[in-house]
Amino acid sequence: MDITLSIDGESCIRCGKCVRVCPSGIFRQEAPKGAIELQYIESCIGCGHCVAVCPTGSVRHNLFPPERVHPIDYAELPTPEQMMLLCKARRSNRAITKKPVPPEFLDQIVEAAHRAPTASNAQKISFTVVTDRERLRGIADFTIGVFDKVLKRIENPLLKPIVKLLVPGLYRYVPVFKRLKREHEAGNDPILRKATAVILIHSPKSNRFGCEDANLAYENGSLMAECLGVSQVYMGFVLSAIKQENEGSLAKSFGIDGRIYAIMALGMPAFRYPNYTDRKDVEVTKF
Repeated sequence: MDITLSIDGESCIRCGKCVRVCPSGIFRQEAPKGAIELQYIESCIGCGHCVAVCPTGSVRHNLFPPERVHPIDYAELPTPEQMMLLCKARRSNRAITKKPVPPEFLDQIVEAAHRAPTASNAQKISFTVVTDRERLRGIADFTIGVFDKVLKRIENPLLKPIVKLLVPGLYRYVPVFKRLKREHEAGNDPILRKATAVILIHSPKSNRFGCEDANLAYENGSLMAECLGVSQVYMGFVLSAIKQENEGSLAKSFGIDGRIYAIMALGMPAFRYPNYTDRKDVEVTKF
């Protein structure tokens, strides 16, 4: 990544904010109100903190020309009470209609997810949006197929004593796997819950923080879906099947060169919850 970075000495007011926010320590100020100097420019990760924090537009960064810098009106942000209500209201709503999620809604959800932070600002998270019915069915088929293979293995009389010893809690899922297969074969779609869209969130295998980055992205997208009135369900069963299979066949079927770390199923709800319920008392340890 070729970085060109400089300070406009004429407009800089030497407030030192760029010094305080740069994660790479590129900006240096020897004394309060002293001149801002640059060092280790090659270590810049392109996060844009310096450009975003400068009150006079004095930081000149080739990755962030003026047309890519936008003012923030903090009066437009939700209040803490509104944000807390959104968190309390967010819930997996599996009562999904046949009405497709509007494409512009899907775009907004992906944009919100894309805005999530990534480790070292690597920005190596990508998204695959699936709305084709056959491809959606394929995701469910894949999941049930993997579970069926797991079920056959763990019910093998020769393997059962070993599996029980090594993974004692696995057998409580046997009835669940069998029920999922029955409902899938009956056309009830117990995996995607008749979602009309799925967003696969993935990253190259070389990304050490792919899982963490993908799930941060999921949270952003989930909150945006709630704001838009779109039902969203975390696809834990599908992700479990991906881990069990460990061959990446689902990713390959969509031309994804990497690993899928988070999956969001989406649909327009038949209704919205009129209430929220309290959770267990929060457990906090303070020092």
